[in-house]
Formats: sequence, structure tokens, C-alpha cells
Amino acid sequence: MSITDRFRLDGRTALITGASSGIGARFAEVAAAQGANVVLVARRIEKLAALERSIKEAGGRATVAAADVTDPKAVARAFDIAEQQFGVVDLFVANAGIGVFETPLEVTSESWRNVMSSNLDAVFFGCQLAAQRMIAANRSGSMITVASVAGLRVPGRLASYGIAKAAVIQATRQLALELGPKGIRVNGIAPGWILTEMSADYLGSDDGQKYTSQNPLGRYGTVEDLDGLFLLLASEAGSYITGQTIAIDAGQLLRG
Repeated sequence: MSITDRFRLDGRTALITGASSGIGARFAEVAAAQGANVVLVARRIEKLAALERSIKEAGGRATVAAADVTDPKAVARAFDIAEQQFGVVDLFVANAGIGVFETPLEVTSESWRNVMSSNLDAVFFGCQLAAQRMIAANRSGSMITVASVAGLRVPGRLASYGIAKAAVIQATRQLALELGPKGIRVNGIAPGWILTEMSADYLGSDDGQKYTSQNPLGRYGTVEDLDGLFLLLASEAGSYITGQTIAIDAGQLLRG
């Protein structure tokens, strides 16, 4: 197998949450371009349908499974759709999440539960479900969690978000430890400031521009900046990597 072939995803079935926009949509496009069957999961069905059409027009294979990731029954139905259309999911990408600017004194029980449900609970139980189905089918596979540099440092005004992402990093390690003997690798990606629908307002503000210009690389990221790491962790090229969460942040963490 050539070096470039090791990055291919032919024959794999990828289920990607939060696929209606931003990082999730980009991961879906990249996975499909590398040969995977892609199952698009999010709440906004119109955006998912548009992405499905785009992937198919480019020669890829995709289907839509609309679901709220905080609803376990809806997520299970998405896996059912994946299996009916393409077979057992052997590449699960837990990308969906929400961000809230709050200090510890501003966090309410409601906002805390919303952030934890989307950013932690859905990640862990989605990975659990993916692993259970891979194991039942005697299939090896890969899972990728999307954490954040906010889980590796102490960010201002991102209290519940940062705590949830730190927990995702620990969950990634725990899952990798337990699932490795089953042939399932689990790794995380911790993006810094990436320009997406969710981050656009902040990155366009004076504070956002100032913050990202101070990164060693002097800019915020784009979703395309995540392509290489995503493919490494998803494919056979990363077959000896598990339990790692890798930052892509323009050197943001170097400044503490």
C-alpha cells in the first residue's frame, strides 16, 4: 500500500455529528472525497440535504440522518440508517457541540446542562454506541472526538464549555484504553480559533482580531486547516495512534 493509499477511506462508513456546517461539514466532504460512505447527522435537515447533494455531485456517497445528538433514541436511529444504507459505522466523528460565553459566576444550571448535554454527554454516549455496534459486528474502527484548546488551558468567559471540553479529552483517553483491545482507536482534535458559523461573530470583532493576531502564526484557522489531522486519525495512516488529543491552534497554547 502506498503512502497516499494509507490515507484513503474506501469501504468505510463514517457517521459525523454536527455535519450541517463548519467543521463537521468539512469533515464529511473530506471523508467522502477519500472514499467513505458518509452519514450526515445534525438537526438542520435543509443544510444536511444541501451538503448531501453537494457530496453526491462531486461523486461521493452520503445520506442524511437528522437527529438531535442530545436525544439517545434519535442517535440510535441515525446509526440504524447508516447500517441500512452502508453497513456498520466504523468511523464515528463526535463533532456536534455548542459554545456559551459565561464566567463561573454567570453559569446557570440550565446553561450548564445544555452545554454538558451537547458537548460531553452526546460525545461519550455516541462513542459508546458506536463501539457497541462495532464490537457486535466484530469490526475494528476509529473514533474521533472534537475537543478544543479550551479544554487544555483555562479560557476566560468559557467556563462550562472549557470544563466540558476538558472532560471530552479525558473521555477520549478512557475510551481508547478500554477499546484498544477491541481494535478500536479513539483520538481527539483540539482546534483553536477556527472560522465557522459559530465563531464568526467573535472572530470578526476587535477582541477576536486582536486575540488571533497574537498567535505565533498570526491568524485564525479555517476548516481546511484540520483536513490533514482528520485524515491521519481516521485512516490507516494513523493506525498506531490512540488516546491522543492533538491541538491545531496556530501555536495558541504556547502563549498559555
